[in-house]
Amino acid sequence: MEDELDEIARANDFTGVVRVEEDGQLFEKAYGLAHRGYNIANTVDTRFAIASGGKGFTALAVVSLIEDGTLDYDTKVRSLLGDDLPLIDDEVTVGHLLAHRSGIGDYYDEEVFTDLNDYFLSIPAQNLLDVEQYLPILGGFPQKFAPGTRWAYNNGGYVVLSIIAQRASGVPYQDLVLERVCKPAGLKDTDFLRSDSLGERTAIGYLPKDGEWRTNVFHLPIRGGGDGGIYTTAADVSALWKAFFDGRIVSEKWVAEMVRPHSEIPEDKLRYGLGFWLHGSRHQVQLVGQDAGVSFKTVHEPDSGITRTVIGNTSDGVWLVARFLNNRG
Repeated sequence: MEDELDEIARANDFTGVVRVEEDGQLFEKAYGLAHRGYNIANTVDTRFAIASGGKGFTALAVVSLIEDGTLDYDTKVRSLLGDDLPLIDDEVTVGHLLAHRSGIGDYYDEEVFTDLNDYFLSIPAQNLLDVEQYLPILGGFPQKFAPGTRWAYNNGGYVVLSIIAQRASGVPYQDLVLERVCKPAGLKDTDFLRSDSLGERTAIGYLPKDGEWRTNVFHLPIRGGGDGGIYTTAADVSALWKAFFDGRIVSEKWVAEMVRPHSEIPEDKLRYGLGFWLHGSRHQVQLVGQDAGVSFKTVHEPDSGITRTVIGNTSDGVWLVARFLNNRG
């Protein structure tokens, strides 16, 4: 496998880490550079941003609040939003947001913004540290369809979830995720790092622009929010899967509910649960993320314990590598 993997990685200028746990064996290998300016190589314990892979963390934090009674699955978000975001339908619930069935207008509609490398936020990136600071960019988007009537992937919905979770719990969203998800899962290398202060052993995200590699520091919020942006390692991703299915983050009842298909997405041969993608036919649970300078895919098979994770610091680098690994299964 390694020789063919190396060939695919070279052909696609892949920079990142591959980790496969299968049949009691562990394979992990790093490729490319974490910092191009200083020629610092990625290592198997390099931390990477995972973009929308963070939605799984948000969903787990919110479900933990449902379990302890702080929220309810049917809580109407208007009860916590008050006068904020008036275009959100009053019937939208926490459950609708978790399942991408809310129908609210999306500040970052991926059907509209198809080129991630050309997308810029409507306010300066450095102004997005706390999830409440997203309110100015979340507003002004009309409801697309009645809550619960169909599925549509929604980044803004997960930011709204993080605001709701923060207001209901009284705990800052990022701290809530660290306390409720990362700590019980034992994720020592996972955190909401500032993009202007990443620290050691952390990859900078790069995208091609005008014939050179540019960093993504102007493209993304300075600190991740509810729809993505947490940093982690491939090993911590494996630890997350184990803790999740062991019932150490939320109860086994809620694990089953989160990986139960709530929507079918036949055009992509996928289904969606609550914060997690599901394969259309195989018993696979997935987290996927892509942004300017970020690409990530992890696939876990609960029955066999197989985990395949590809995590990288370019916008498109992981996809062919991840497809090669998954086609082997």
